[in-house]
Order: sequence, then C-alpha cells, then structure tokens
Amino acid sequence: MRGAALGELIVSLEGTAAGEWLALCLALLAALLHAVFGALQKGRHDPLLARGAIDASYGLMAAPFALFVVPWPEPHMWPIFAGVFVIHALYKWAALASYRRGAYTVVYPVMRGTGPLFTVIGAWLLFGETFSGVQWLGVAVLLAGIYGLAIYNMRTITVDRDRLVPALWLAVLTGLFVALYTTYDAYGIRAAADPFTFLAWFFFIDGMLYPFIAGRAYARMADPPTLGPLALRGVIGGLVAFGSFGSIMLATRLDQVGEAAVLRETSTVFAALIGWLLLGERVGPRRAALMGLIAAGAVIVEAGG
Repeated sequence: MRGAALGELIVSLEGTAAGEWLALCLALLAALLHAVFGALQKGRHDPLLARGAIDASYGLMAAPFALFVVPWPEPHMWPIFAGVFVIHALYKWAALASYRRGAYTVVYPVMRGTGPLFTVIGAWLLFGETFSGVQWLGVAVLLAGIYGLAIYNMRTITVDRDRLVPALWLAVLTGLFVALYTTYDAYGIRAAADPFTFLAWFFFIDGMLYPFIAGRAYARMADPPTLGPLALRGVIGGLVAFGSFGSIMLATRLDQVGEAAVLRETSTVFAALIGWLLLGERVGPRRAALMGLIAAGAVIVEAGG
C-alpha cells in the first residue's frame, strides 16, 4: 500500500511546478550516481564480473518489491518489459566492450555525449517534445564540453592506445543505446499506471541475464578473483543503480524526457572528478574548463525551458 501511495504522489505532481523542480533534482542526482556506477564497473574487477554482480544484487533486491509490494503490471506492460530486456542487454554488451578496451575518462564522455542529442530527437518523435533555440544552444555547449573532454583525454592517454579506436566506436554505439533505452523506458514508465511498478519489475527482469553470463566467465578463469569483494561491489552497485536509474526514470515521468537526459549528462563532470580522486587520473585546468562547459550547457538547457 505504501508503494501505491508513493506512486500516486508522483503521478499527482506531473505537469506541476513542484514536479518540474523535483524532476530537476532527480536528474542531477541520477548524474552523480551514474558516474559512481560507471566507476564501479571500471574499477579493480573485470567489467563483466562487476556487471554480473551488480545485476544479481539489484535483481534479488527488487524481487520482493515486484512480487509483493507494488501493484501488479497491467497486461499491456509485458511486451514493453520484453523490449526493455532486449535493449538493456545490448546496451550492457556495448558498454562492457568499450570499458574493457579504453580508459574510463575517454570512453565514458563519448558514451554520455552521444546519448542526449539522439534522446532529444527521439523525445520529439515519440512524445512531441520540442526544444527552444536557447535550449539547443545549451545542448551544443554541453556536447562541446563532453566531446572536448574525450578528445583531450584521448590525446594525453599513454596506455592501451592501440585499442583506443575500437573502444571509441563502441562508446559511440553505447551512446546510441543510451538514447534508445532512455526514450523507450520513458515510454514504459509513462505507460504504467504506477511508476514504481515499472521500476520494480525493470530491476527484477533486467537482473536475470548478466549474472549467468558473468558466472560462466568466472568459472573459466584460471585465477578468478575472491568472491567477497566482488559481491560487496555488486551490492553497492545495485543500490547505486536503484538511485541512478530510478531517479532519471521518475524525472522523465514528471517532466520532459529531453531535458532530463541532458541534465543527466552532467555525470561526465562527476565521472572526471571520480577518475581524479579515486582512479588516479589527472584533472588539469583544460579539463576543468571543459567540465565547466558541460555544466554551463546543462544550465542553459534548463534556463531556456
């Protein structure tokens, strides 16, 4: 009952000034948490193993909520969930392939920079959302900062340069999947009577595939990592995923999909800070200036709305 009441509260805020403000806060929270989530996949463990541990964790945590707490999905939601499963499986494959080949601070900005432009276009085609001239200027500024950051990082990187080009192409492909799943999932959460029904079942269903793929990879390793730290990373990642994905999906239910997608891409700023603070990657004045462009672009998009 509490889940249903919370869902009713979210629905009641749709189209209101309070709902727009909440959507802004949720999109920025999603940006921060998504950068943390990306770093968890790129840390000490193989990205596939980390992904499997994370998916297993949030799938198991979501199961009781999906089965016993939130209202049961309406019949028309099952084909939507099938589409969600396929799109996210392909997105994860592309992201993991890119993380395995390229430096985090190079491939992550490309992934996230490709997404918002195509999400804005997709939101226009699917939901009839339009951006003003000022907002398009903000998108251009944000993309200039994101791609500028990727190019700068690419020029200064000294390891695994032979794998950088395929990593970048995979990052672009990942960005296209980001746009696809953002638009499609926004359609899904709007099609559900209760937004938390969509979220609970999304995590439950989405957590089914990659634990098995990662488990097979783990079994074939000559020197597999200790399960304890990997499981801990999975639990932390699962909780972060709840906050990150849940926040951006609720934001797309409350306000424009395109605006939420652009604001989420300030995650690139947070990712650069994480790379500097936790992964030992340098942040100099040029990168700081490019991160400022990203933040400025997001502000312009929000102010022009």
